Order: sequence, then structure tokens, then C-alpha cells
Amino acid sequence: MERFTISIEDKLAAQLDDYIRQHNYSNRSEAFRDIIRQQLQSEQLQSNEQGHCIANLSYVYNHHESELAGRITSAHHAHHDLTITSMHVHLDHDNCLEVVILKGTIAAVQEFANTVMSVRGVRHGQLHMIPITLSETEHMHGSGADKHTHIHPHT
Repeated sequence: MERFTISIEDKLAAQLDDYIRQHNYSNRSEAFRDIIRQQLQSEQLQSNEQGHCIANLSYVYNHHESELAGRITSAHHAHHDLTITSMHVHLDHDNCLEVVILKGTIAAVQEFANTVMSVRGVRHGQLHMIPITLSETEHMHGSGADKHTHIHPHT
């Protein structure tokens, strides 16, 4: 681990300390690591559309709205290769929450999320992407060698 020292204005240090308290960090180093990771991830996602990501897409919709469920299902089928899994939750008599875990290129995942969130009647849509590196590997799992892809989140 590398150590370095920074200097910041008193007002900014106070704001950082408030942030640390609000987010339950045990120290400034942990907070800085997370803030730096968030910024680097954001830049990677914006600058590398052909890179890969894992993502969580969540949205709420009223299932009574005419043909809305069918339009959402059509969008999912058109991008079935991106979906790892999904969960459907009935929030009340009218509203449903769907959470979808996705894996693919940043551009494809963003396009799918935009398609779903822009369907008339979908509300509260949010996409959270994490940039990853994919690596093909072969090693032992259980009874024999298995070739498969590993997902490595960027650090």
C-alpha cells in the first residue's frame, strides 16, 4: 500500500469530516479510497463505451397502465443477452419494482437501460454501472478443469 499526504483548506476538511460521519467511514483513508474509486469508475464509464460492465437497473411502474408490461417485456427480449437475472416485486396494488442485473458492453447496457426507462409509464428508473475486465481462464472446479470467464471489477 502506498502512503501520501495532501493538504486541503480547513472548510473542505470540515466538509470531508461531515461526509465521513454521514457515511459511517472509520477514517479519512477509507473515504478517500471510495471517492477516488467512484471518480475513476465514472470516467471509465464515460470514456470507454466498448469496455464491459456489470450493472443494476431498477425501476418502478404501474402494472395497470395499458400495455406497459408488454412494452417492458419486449425491451427485455430484444436485449436478452445482457440480462443475468431479474427480480419483480409487488409494492402495492398498483406499482411494481423490477431490478435487473446486467452484464455487457457499457454502450449496450446504457442503451438497454435508456430504452426501458424511457418507456411511457416507467418511473424512478436508475442505472448503476461498475466497469469490469473479463478474462478467459481454465482451472479446476469440482471434478475437472473448466474454461469460463471471470469478471474482475476495476479497483
